[in-house]
Amino acid sequence: MLKGIPSILSPELMKVLLEMGHGDEIVLADGNFPSASCAQKLVRCDGHNVSEMLDAILKFFPLDSYSEFPASLMEVVSGDHPKPVIWNEYKSIIQEYEDSFSDFEIVERYEFYKRAKHAFAIIATSEREQYANVILKKGVIRG
Repeated sequence: MLKGIPSILSPELMKVLLEMGHGDEIVLADGNFPSASCAQKLVRCDGHNVSEMLDAILKFFPLDSYSEFPASLMEVVSGDHPKPVIWNEYKSIIQEYEDSFSDFEIVERYEFYKRAKHAFAIIATSEREQYANVILKKGVIRG
């Protein structure tokens, strides 16, 4: 064990985060997302939800300040639920770590799946909320 690393972050996940470069994307996927069929690299985080994973990851993971939208959400399908309440929680968590974060990019469902297939990795959680998937774009650490 190491000091200061949340136990929710497995060695495998920390390795993935370290291997990623500027502009690479990672998907935090809810329990309904087709993670295994979309992933180039799959990291299972069963028993955890997206909010707790997001909070743990952002302790170490800089969001891309060069991108208009360093975090993206899956658009709610017409006729489905209204805007998910969990999105407000995500925004609060991100703003704890990224002062300049203003809002999410909303990505059409099938376009979101396409981006997920090109993501560096997908983190599969047991999140039960619908439309709880989020894509994070990695930024740089300034010296």
